[in-house]
Amino acid sequence: MRLTIDTETDTYERAIAAVQAAFGLRPGVSVAWPDAPAAEPRPGPQDLADNDLVDGWTDQLLFHMIASLAPGARAVLRRITELGGTASYEDVQHHFADHPTNPIPPSKIGGTLTSIKAVQRRVGPDGADPLLQRDERARHYRIDVVLVTGLQRAFALADTRPDLLRGEPSGPTT
Repeated sequence: MRLTIDTETDTYERAIAAVQAAFGLRPGVSVAWPDAPAAEPRPGPQDLADNDLVDGWTDQLLFHMIASLAPGARAVLRRITELGGTASYEDVQHHFADHPTNPIPPSKIGGTLTSIKAVQRRVGPDGADPLLQRDERARHYRIDVVLVTGLQRAFALADTRPDLLRGEPSGPTT
């Protein structure tokens, strides 16, 4: 959305109302600017389902999980999700070795993914199995298929609202 405010003709209240409307906020808009354009609702985590998928995981918790991850760990989790929830160590390492926006050296993938455990302890359901399971003998990562579907919905919201993600240029820096 492009917003133009004319400081010579618009009142302060009208300018503030326009900015609030542009960001989906509507306090006092009808009084200050009766013909204000309708604000488009901005989706948020509250719009995701809160019913239990498995082990206490909900779409909302999955979104909070990915929103709390560092960008590199989020990119790896997204890649495994895109692959249907199962990927070999080598596939993940190869994909990120020369990645144009999120390069991760093969020796650093394991360290990048340790943050997933830490974030799960903080925002995930108590007693849930690890979101990202690692099979050292078979050398692959796995995510429960029900959680893959929930993660796809959470990543779709993240694409719409990158401002809610940790470490993104316009997001909070928690």
